[in-house]
Amino acid sequence: MDILERLRDAIGTAHVLTSADADPWTRDWLGKYHSAPKAVLRPGSTRDVQAIMAIANETGTPVVPVSGNTSLSGGTQAAEGSLVLSLSRMNRIRSIRPDARLAIVDGGVVLETLQVAVAAHDLNFPMSFGAKGSCMIGGMLATNAGGSNVLRHGNTRDLCIGIEAILPNGEVLNLMSELHKDNSGYDLRDLLIGSEGTLAVITGAVLKLVPAPKARATAMLAVSSLGDALSILNRLQEETGGAVEAFEYMPSAYLDTLAKRHQNLRPPFSDHHDINILAEVGSTVARDATPDDDGSIPLTSRLEEILAGFMDEGAITDAVIAQNDTQRTEMWDRREAAAEVMLSRRPLVNNDIALPLDRVEEFLTRMAGELSAIDPDAEVIEVAHLGDGNIHYAVFPSDASFVTPIMERVEDVTIEMGGSFSAEHGIGLSKLPSMQRRKDPVALTVMKQIKQALDPKEIMNPGKVLPE
Repeated sequence: MDILERLRDAIGTAHVLTSADADPWTRDWLGKYHSAPKAVLRPGSTRDVQAIMAIANETGTPVVPVSGNTSLSGGTQAAEGSLVLSLSRMNRIRSIRPDARLAIVDGGVVLETLQVAVAAHDLNFPMSFGAKGSCMIGGMLATNAGGSNVLRHGNTRDLCIGIEAILPNGEVLNLMSELHKDNSGYDLRDLLIGSEGTLAVITGAVLKLVPAPKARATAMLAVSSLGDALSILNRLQEETGGAVEAFEYMPSAYLDTLAKRHQNLRPPFSDHHDINILAEVGSTVARDATPDDDGSIPLTSRLEEILAGFMDEGAITDAVIAQNDTQRTEMWDRREAAAEVMLSRRPLVNNDIALPLDRVEEFLTRMAGELSAIDPDAEVIEVAHLGDGNIHYAVFPSDASFVTPIMERVEDVTIEMGGSFSAEHGIGLSKLPSMQRRKDPVALTVMKQIKQALDPKEIMNPGKVLPE
């Protein structure tokens, strides 16, 4: 029997898509990669995924798991003849356990859908980034997604207690533990989280929830240097008892470009500043959210008081504090447009790097000189999750011939300064050369041994993460 006939028998004809029906899955979000899969499969259950993987394993057919298809590194592109396995139908929130502060979900649950569901219990799944309306839990786990709240709550890995995964041979690896402590052997959960679908298909998860903030105070700050900004972050953490949820850096070059593309977004300040910070503090304490007699929110008033002290010292040069949800949303809209703004030009050297917090400013200063030596006409736009050292550093060379030299020099400087060439976007296809050049050879050998042990036929998302 033809493999597509077998798959139709296994999961239903309507869920085996070919030709034009498969078009939405044949390109990545950036439009950089295009593929021609044999079919797109839309399983509706764990049992369906088991059946797909068993057939794929028997026939040696490659399988590429896809969630929201929001990858920025080509991690979900399928070579001709591959099967794309979409989790879009596996979108069930299996249960919400308010007392245990857990949510048990399918891998195809959209992040924003989960957040809305748990908000009804006065809880939150504290992960946020621009793709929250389309990204799915399975993909977030597969890439160990980050975002703006890593500063307080950690990456996706830190918010996951258990997973369910289907191995390449179709077996179910049931790691759906609800335990906060379990030292019974190797941590296979953390092995699969961040493996980008190269070891298994993540079909379910047990996720940590936190109390929903009863109040948030959000502000735009202008500072003289990133060193000053880091000092302000540390002091703000001390003043608020570690309640800083986000601390995002947006330089003037980014905001100027944003203003050209989105004329409806007002500039954050009446004056022009080189270094602009979006800071947000959250509180779950009722008294911080209960309006005072004059209608002011205590948490907002407290932030105003702290920032006024910083201004008196000269630590910050300007500040605007959101007075309502509309103003807060406008502040976040500026930051969450970053992917669109930074990835829309070609040629592009797209860097997603991580550095020690106290070396971010040094890196940017040093790279300015390094770029000038390679390509004096190159332009740079960066934004950063400054609280965790993650810089999105986009370089627009004057000619495509400069792409590789610039990429290699960015990596050189990053590694020399104790950083990583991949912070939160994963490896996929686009960073395979970086893995070959920069990853510790012993680590690469161990990774390949793990891949061979779990996926001896190399059918799981082949050609990603591990360079040949």
